[in-house]
Amino acid sequence: MTGSDVTKNGVHGERPGRDASPRALQPDAGRRRGRRRKGEELMVPRAEFGSYYGRPVIKAPSWSATDIAGYFFFGGLAGAGSVLAAGAHATGRPATAKAMKLSSLGAISLSTALLIHDLGRPDRFHHMLRVFKPTSPMSVGSWLLSAYGSCAGAAALSSATGLLPRAGAAATGGAALVGPAVAAYTAVLAADTAVPAWHGAHRELPYVFTASATAAASGMALAAAPVRENTPARCAAVLAAAGDVVSMAAAERRLGDVAETYRTGRAGTLLKTARALTVGGAACAALFGRRSRAAAIGAGALLLAGSACTRFGIFAAGVASADDPAYTVGPQRRRIEEEAAAGAS
Repeated sequence: MTGSDVTKNGVHGERPGRDASPRALQPDAGRRRGRRRKGEELMVPRAEFGSYYGRPVIKAPSWSATDIAGYFFFGGLAGAGSVLAAGAHATGRPATAKAMKLSSLGAISLSTALLIHDLGRPDRFHHMLRVFKPTSPMSVGSWLLSAYGSCAGAAALSSATGLLPRAGAAATGGAALVGPAVAAYTAVLAADTAVPAWHGAHRELPYVFTASATAAASGMALAAAPVRENTPARCAAVLAAAGDVVSMAAAERRLGDVAETYRTGRAGTLLKTARALTVGGAACAALFGRRSRAAAIGAGALLLAGSACTRFGIFAAGVASADDPAYTVGPQRRRIEEEAAAGAS
């Protein structure tokens, strides 16, 4: 064998040994860096996803829809209601302030009761307060509920009895500070799971929950307060309806194919109804709520119902996305392909 018998593909006329790399026989292997040549076909077809007997890849939430969706709704109503109560207290609207303080106390009591009922044993809620874990939405939420409930209870008691007005004002301010977190943290709690319809919209879901909570609180204010004091509630209703439509559209746009769970089935029916009720309630409040007490009550009822449908619809969409394995693997595969395409470019 001479030097001329050795080529870039090995020894002329000899087969490579067992230790030879197959890439050594491919021209321009070092320059291609694993990319296929133009027109080259795959030797093996791409694998298509199919779960084991069509079973879900992840476990659907075991939460009760009535307990947890109701917990979401009443918590949002309470948190946003305390903000409206503080505004009414500061601007000299005593009837509205009293009504919202009492309704917020009732709502947070119902929210906590539903959470404890879903936990199964009341002492489990107490056990969650033994530690404070900032990385756990449930732990943070338990402390938020405890702090907020104390402030909301003191504010409502002072407003109802007229005792300790200064302490009541301080409690009203404290509830207003913690209220937005109570209204929004449940979205973080849902998005922190592996459920595709919730986790995929983790950026937009807090805005959806906040807008829905504001719609519910403004509805309660319209229904419970006199007409002469409902101007802030009417403005809040219009802003909440606009925020709800925009944030839901942004969430569906980010979810891509998973957004089908928001448009079809039980979730689709609930969310379409919620949109119609919220927009209709805001329009009724803006146009007729100032002149007619009956119109204000009707608008408030529409807004409350729309907010409840939003929470139950989002819960149903999450369960539907967890039950269908295509919504679990499809988004992951697309993200991998997008990252690979970005790296190649």
